[in-house]
Amino acid sequence: MQLVRGDITRFAADAIVNAANGSLLGGGGVDGAIHRVGGPRILAECREVRRTTHPHGLPAGQAVATTAGHLPARWVIHTVGPVYSRSQDRSHLLRSCYLESLALAERLGARTIAFPAVSAGVYGWPMDDAAHQAMRAVTGSSATVERATFVLFSADALHAFEDALAAHQKSSR
Repeated sequence: MQLVRGDITRFAADAIVNAANGSLLGGGGVDGAIHRVGGPRILAECREVRRTTHPHGLPAGQAVATTAGHLPARWVIHTVGPVYSRSQDRSHLLRSCYLESLALAERLGARTIAFPAVSAGVYGWPMDDAAHQAMRAVTGSSATVERATFVLFSADALHAFEDALAAHQKSSR
């Protein structure tokens, strides 16, 4: 596992994970950036997914793959994170985003995968807990992907993920 600060649209991996919205038709944050940089083929394939297998949108915690267009990857794995709620524990859905993305990457034959901090932007998930849930899911996965990298946009996000990884490694000993 690797943690880096950077722009996921510039990170080379077999599969790049998109923190998508349920419509799969683009949006803000990571989702908007992936669609802008990746180009129109990604949107065209997302529309096909909506037309065929997910006419009502992709539910939170699930994942689908498309081409990566102009991104430095072979595939984009779109996953929909849950919106944070103080009154309802949705952490299983957040962990499912990572687990489903890893399982799909494995089925595609991807050896490397790059993740953003799913749900930690406009969906309001507190960064410290988002990092903890991500570490719990990825380190507990049985997927045989060779390298998972978290590509984190801000120094604060990187520090939260570093702390979560250190805590997870300490508790695993």
